[in-house]
Amino acid sequence: MHRGILVDLLDRNDDHVAALPSGSFDRQRDGQRPGVVSVCCSDSRVSQEGMFAVEEPGFLFTSGAIGNSVSALVDGERVLDGSVAYPLGHTHTEVLAVVGHTGCGAVDAALTAARTGEFPAEPGVRADVEALLPIVEAGLTDPAVVGEGGDVAGDRAGDENADNDADTSVRDRLVEYNVHEQVAFARESEEAADATVYGFVYDLHGVYGDRDGAVYLVNADGERDPATLCDLVGEAHADHVATLLER
Repeated sequence: MHRGILVDLLDRNDDHVAALPSGSFDRQRDGQRPGVVSVCCSDSRVSQEGMFAVEEPGFLFTSGAIGNSVSALVDGERVLDGSVAYPLGHTHTEVLAVVGHTGCGAVDAALTAARTGEFPAEPGVRADVEALLPIVEAGLTDPAVVGEGGDVAGDRAGDENADNDADTSVRDRLVEYNVHEQVAFARESEEAADATVYGFVYDLHGVYGDRDGAVYLVNADGERDPATLCDLVGEAHADHVATLLER
């Protein structure tokens, strides 16, 4: 038994309890009305509450999914995942934030599957990667992701370090591409028809800028033009707008 981890969890909860101001749940005990539902990749390095400095209960409804997927397969049909549909339909939440992250292992696994046909062995993980596969395959035909020459990283022989760098670059562009596709799927769903949907990428590799932990807005209700997004966020937050997919 991992007693050390258990004790650490309880110590951390004690810290959490001590940090909560008195009456923190007074307005939340009988219900919730979060301002935003966030869908982020299930990755220990990417804290949804942490990236938005959420310390108070009731602001952020969180959903974690491999590859920050907003969909679920129900009776053979792709539908908006319940963890997203529920707050939009039942807690008066009107904003959905889809958050990918650099170095995403799920996107990397789907990229490997697209190139080699190899999938993770675990059935549940395989199913999640299979759901991402059509998005990655479509991305690998998009010049904004792979350049005019196609999937160069997958086809090119040569210097190993150069190939690895190219693989990393393609993967991170696919991360952003996947965010756009998840935003599009959500916006096409009946449950999110009246919601505002934002797409972000959380950067922990210095890909978009030089600030570890910064989120970069790449999509707002389907709008992807950086200049338009900069106008939306204002001058003070223009450094939170970036893209790897400029055409």
